[in-house]
Amino acid sequence: MAAATRATPTSSTMSMPDAARRHRYGELTWPEVAERAAEDPVCVIPVATLEDHGYHLPIDTDVRIAETLAEQAVLSRPDRSLLLPTVAHGYTPHHMDFPGSITIDWKTFVDGLLDIGRSLFHHGFRRILFVNGHGSNAPLVEMAARLLMVERPGTIAGAFWYLSSARSLELLERTRESERPGGMAHACELETSLYLAIRPDLVQMDRAVREIPEWGSEHVWMDWNDGPLAVRERWSAWSQSGVVGDATVATADKGRLWLARAVEEIGEYIDEVAARTPNAGTDHHDGARERLQGGEGRR
Repeated sequence: MAAATRATPTSSTMSMPDAARRHRYGELTWPEVAERAAEDPVCVIPVATLEDHGYHLPIDTDVRIAETLAEQAVLSRPDRSLLLPTVAHGYTPHHMDFPGSITIDWKTFVDGLLDIGRSLFHHGFRRILFVNGHGSNAPLVEMAARLLMVERPGTIAGAFWYLSSARSLELLERTRESERPGGMAHACELETSLYLAIRPDLVQMDRAVREIPEWGSEHVWMDWNDGPLAVRERWSAWSQSGVVGDATVATADKGRLWLARAVEEIGEYIDEVAARTPNAGTDHHDGARERLQGGEGRR
């Protein structure tokens, strides 16, 4: 039997004329990943969950919206960003009274995001942007981003809840039709409109409802930005349909308008993370006593 030959890549096979145009991390070969890491792009990671979204929307609403927004934003910044696979399962124990919801323990969820970030940093990437599509993920995604930067000095990790910048909130306020507070919270005018703009064939608008709790408080309420006092009950204590808001006024036209703004917003965040200079900070333990005795830092 003839001895097997070992394939050795040549410079031509190692180059990646198409990889620069491929925006999805998972579609790169490992040599291409190494080349992309050397370009110092922003690794954009959609994060969401599977849970009830009323009678009219699929349980993948948060996932589909987050990954659509993230992908379109990456495509608008192909030279400075790379799209990672979506983290589809998040923290949603309060939705478990509704069939279909899948929740991940909060610590397991944070640890999973940390491991993704650590893996990327190990391969030479330095910049991460988490695109969060699920409200209850928000403090945990922000914690993961912060811990990654604390743990790995010289890196940047950011997280955000889409359509929450000043310009985005002004647009929503000017163009929404649902009442406030409460008309735009979950499976609502906003999420339904976005889904209509993305996959109208999966939206059952004839089953859309308006369901807004009687908040009975000036401090505790939900909308796209919630009230100042956080009191979180089981979702079934607030809603029988799964909707908190008014899905009946959703339209594809509003969805396209808000989607375009969300993509623009995420593009701005990609630019921000790409432009920031990582700052490793300074460890002040060494020489602290000498500096104190020398009077440094005294007012």
